[in-house]
Amino acid sequence: MGLLSLAIWTPIFFGVVLLALGRDDQARAVRWLALIGSIVSFIVTLPLYARFDNGTSAMQFVEKTPWIERFNVWYHLGIDGISFWFIPLTAFITVVVVISAWEVITERVNQYMGAFLILSGLMIGVFCALDGILFYTFFEATLIPMYLIIGIWGGPNKIYAAFKFFLYTLLGSLLMLVALVYLYTKAGGSFEILAWHKLALPMPAQTLLFFAFLAAFAVKVPMWPVHTWLPDVHVEAPTGGSAVLAAIMLKLGAYGFLRFSLPVTPDASHEYAWLMIGLSIIAVIYVGLVAMVQQDMKKLVAYSSVAHMGFVTLGFFIFSDLGVSGGLVQMISHGFVSAALFLCIGVLYDRVHSRQIAAYGGVVNTMPNFAAFSLLFAMANCGLPATAGFVGEWMVILGTVKANFWLGLAAASALVWGAAYTLWMFKRVYLGAPANDDVRQLTDINAREFLMLGLLAIAVLYMGVHPKPFTDVMNASVADLLKHVATSKL
Repeated sequence: MGLLSLAIWTPIFFGVVLLALGRDDQARAVRWLALIGSIVSFIVTLPLYARFDNGTSAMQFVEKTPWIERFNVWYHLGIDGISFWFIPLTAFITVVVVISAWEVITERVNQYMGAFLILSGLMIGVFCALDGILFYTFFEATLIPMYLIIGIWGGPNKIYAAFKFFLYTLLGSLLMLVALVYLYTKAGGSFEILAWHKLALPMPAQTLLFFAFLAAFAVKVPMWPVHTWLPDVHVEAPTGGSAVLAAIMLKLGAYGFLRFSLPVTPDASHEYAWLMIGLSIIAVIYVGLVAMVQQDMKKLVAYSSVAHMGFVTLGFFIFSDLGVSGGLVQMISHGFVSAALFLCIGVLYDRVHSRQIAAYGGVVNTMPNFAAFSLLFAMANCGLPATAGFVGEWMVILGTVKANFWLGLAAASALVWGAAYTLWMFKRVYLGAPANDDVRQLTDINAREFLMLGLLAIAVLYMGVHPKPFTDVMNASVADLLKHVATSKL
């Protein structure tokens, strides 16, 4: 079995085993098995880094086996510098989520842990797939465990949120399926994504394909104005669900732009770049302003996610090395920072059972260690230099300024809104005298919570201080993609 297959199927195997252990009286064994499974799943992704060749843009670790031979569908896997980092990132976040749920989830523990491990494998599959139908299968299959996670362990409106999540994302994906079938016929009966990159397509066909892909990927990112499902889902989802949704699932849509929209429809991508840039700038500024008036911490961070993902799509559609690399770096850093913010909210919620900012105040007095972690992650969310949040945003803003000064200025203004809503939330929740008896009775984080937040803190600081390993991997693939997108297919 190849390394990519191991990365995909190891967590799925452990997830299925956990589902088979169907009794809550085995909860302790289930938790340990889930932790072992997630750690093993992370460890099997590490040889990918050791053996990855930064100097080539070609697909590496390629595996190809016939799957549905009648329709020429292959089990075809491979990664390049664009997809590489999302595999260890997904496995790492899964480890953190398993630790986060250790004491919090007390019912159906095996199903909760199993769902996350299966979801981890499916998401890694999306980043590895080089066959259109295989990609679509993994892309859609990720909806099922997340739907169950929200619908079973979510808040009071969990069924509404789960349905909204499922319907929004499924509807967009159906248009993508039509696009995949069209490309299959144009490529002479091949679902190979790399073959589609080379197809000559007339402008009308490119336009239709571009908007079909946009429907699927914009909802997933989510871009303004199809972002309205995200705050509802985040508010209702359990803490681990919110962390994985923000850290990894939103990235599936942004990744789709780089794997499909740009290389398959380069002329349409250039033609409608103004639309993508416009929607991204609106997301960055308007949604940032919306975040400022939120009273619910989870909603605030959810809107913050939409604003930060606006930087990603902005970077992709200015067609520069700095922009695309910055967008990719932003995706990775947002994975660490957003997961950390949602887990911090989860720590408070587990103690006070409220996500309302007004229910807190002066938390630093009773939880100093926790407040220190929260401050680090808040600063990373603001884009403070030497944290992960700075690197990607700075690269995108720099690339945008080179393309158009006024667009760059508009994007840079988002750093002001980001600092405003993040620091204002931090001030109201953590600073000052203890606001009420709930806050006075709080206890600081235990060893488990310290480990969970410590792992993310190390990742946030390491990426902020030393981003070179992250950018070195993607340089050759980004340069090759931009060379491809600059060549007309008409």
